[in-house]
Amino acid sequence: MISFKESTMKLDAIDLRILDAVQRNGRITKLALAEKAGLSPTPCWMRLRKLEKAGVITGYHARLAPRRIAPVASVMMEVTLANHRQADFERFERAVTATPEIVACWSVGGGVDYILKIIAPDIDAYQRLVDGLLDRELGIDRYFTYIVTKVVKEETVLPVSSFIADGEQNAP
Repeated sequence: MISFKESTMKLDAIDLRILDAVQRNGRITKLALAEKAGLSPTPCWMRLRKLEKAGVITGYHARLAPRRIAPVASVMMEVTLANHRQADFERFERAVTATPEIVACWSVGGGVDYILKIIAPDIDAYQRLVDGLLDRELGIDRYFTYIVTKVVKEETVLPVSSFIADGEQNAP
């Protein structure tokens, strides 16, 4: 069994097989999921519902190919805030969550405070977004822009099989 600090739920190898299957195919049938998990359909479905209820599964989504919809610029941006009070972080994070073009934001340790992933129609639109953030006086001291020229790897699938301890990999 695996116990995670953020959750009191214990996950076993069957739970991890269920998680691996649904993250790879959110539209998997009950029967196919049960086969992958090594359970009959009803107990498998009950486990799936338990994982959803516990917040281990937070949703089901379609992965889109933005460049097939319209030309886009993908930009990574490092941000350092001028001050490091809790209110400064909260103000910045509220602005980030309210900006749809910012599709991901990570608070990080090290030389910068945040790394953002931004999708914009083009570089001019990205710069207008940044100018708007700066005009709002969110406490941004410095920022660095990195234009994504090629996606080498971008996975949404977690390597849940690596979460299984060696002795549990062969468990039913």
